[in-house]
Amino acid sequence: MSNEERLKKIFIKSLGVPSDIVNDQLQYNTIPEWDSIAHMVLVAALEIEFNIMMDTDDIIDLSSVKKAKEILQKYEVIFS
Repeated sequence: MSNEERLKKIFIKSLGVPSDIVNDQLQYNTIPEWDSIAHMVLVAALEIEFNIMMDTDDIIDLSSVKKAKEILQKYEVIFS
């Protein structure tokens, strides 16, 4: 499974949303499912899945799927 697929799966499971809305344009607080509580669930899931510990600034900056990829790349998670 690619990192792109792993990331999408985490968003689907953490937010409880269908796969068709998880794309680079999906942003924090633009859907009811991505609220502050779901955001922390998402962060925890990302940390576990990719075996990283995100900085507080990165957690706050995690504002979209696209931004999640950018942040994960800082932790040497590669997206092709």
